[in-house]
Amino acid sequence: MQAEIITIGDEILIGQIIDTNSAWIAQQLNAIGIRVKQISSVADDPADILVALTLASGRADLILVTGGLGPTKDDVTKQTLSRYFDCGLRRAPEVLAHVESIFQKSNRPMLEINRRQADVLDKSEVLFNEMGTAPGMWVMHHQKPYVIMPGVPFEMKHIMQERVLPRLRNLEGRIPVWHHTVLTAGIGESFLAEKIADIEAALPSHIHLAYLPKPGIVRLRLTAIGKNQEELKLETQAFVNQLKERLGEHFLSDTDTTLENLILDFMKQRQLLLATAESCTGGSIARRITSLPGSSSIFEGGAVTYSNAMKQTVLGVMPETLDRYGAVSEETVREMATGAQANFRTDYAIAVSGIAGPDGGTPEKPVGLVWIAVAGKKRVITRKHLFGQDRAVNIERSSTAALWMLWQLLYTETNANGTV
Repeated sequence: MQAEIITIGDEILIGQIIDTNSAWIAQQLNAIGIRVKQISSVADDPADILVALTLASGRADLILVTGGLGPTKDDVTKQTLSRYFDCGLRRAPEVLAHVESIFQKSNRPMLEINRRQADVLDKSEVLFNEMGTAPGMWVMHHQKPYVIMPGVPFEMKHIMQERVLPRLRNLEGRIPVWHHTVLTAGIGESFLAEKIADIEAALPSHIHLAYLPKPGIVRLRLTAIGKNQEELKLETQAFVNQLKERLGEHFLSDTDTTLENLILDFMKQRQLLLATAESCTGGSIARRITSLPGSSSIFEGGAVTYSNAMKQTVLGVMPETLDRYGAVSEETVREMATGAQANFRTDYAIAVSGIAGPDGGTPEKPVGLVWIAVAGKKRVITRKHLFGQDRAVNIERSSTAALWMLWQLLYTETNANGTV
């Protein structure tokens, strides 16, 4: 079974908001064996919506639509769907009662425009929305199901989880699909592809390998399609085991996770504490750690010491070190790391100093030069990187490289019994 997702709204097409609905819906469909063939975004324009629906009906078995169900004039989805399905609208009593109760609870006057929220397509089954005023609708048209939902993400998710997915699980034509993700670090996409070329070549036709690169990180996703999901799991796991053995230290996890999540779990289990001292990354490393639930169990704090004066005052970097070697140097980041470790009283500390760009470089220290240090319980490791000219990419690559170094040191300093 193949599906198409249509998101409606000018705000998506002008970049005012990001379409997160499609990604979430696609994940849910994929998990129950429904393949998303296409995702389309269209403007709040009846002609565009009609074209999108017509094209979708020709290439998909299931069409899901989100957006444009509000009460204002710019929300044209219901009226356009009425034309497409050649049916009128009816006012659903149960939806009207729900909308009225919402206005009564908030002690607000209810206008006719608000009552129109209870208008649904004559041909539809109401998908009740306890989280908002706009109901979803299920329409069978030319023997194909159309699922119409509001664009507000939490309302759409509620309707999908409570009303739609249970019905979709009973549809015929679903094909079991299994995804197995491998997280790698410290190796570029092309080198990675060359390293595992023979394993990839040996994959059977029903298993596909995809490379999903980000700065400093590459995810490998094995997608298997077949008749029995349990057999697919066993089959992909055999190839994952081969990848793990081949990649060695570059293999991080065979789950769809992040490097910072792995670090959090690892340090939390061992009651280890972390601090950061950042210059060119401007707090990006601390943000990646603290964005995770439970990060307070390992993260004591961080310092963004952009100026030389702050490196001395906050971290205890020696003036002589800065005068002789400069802020972007192995010697400076080493003292930044040990200073953060001492001042925050942590087991580990990360320090980064570099020239993010686009200006500020010299022939001796060009844009993209970054020094990173990680102080651990037993030693301090340092590493020099030369990235590119793009400031945002340099910051992301530096942050990932620093976390990767921390992960390596954690593993190095941890013995087989799990103690440091």
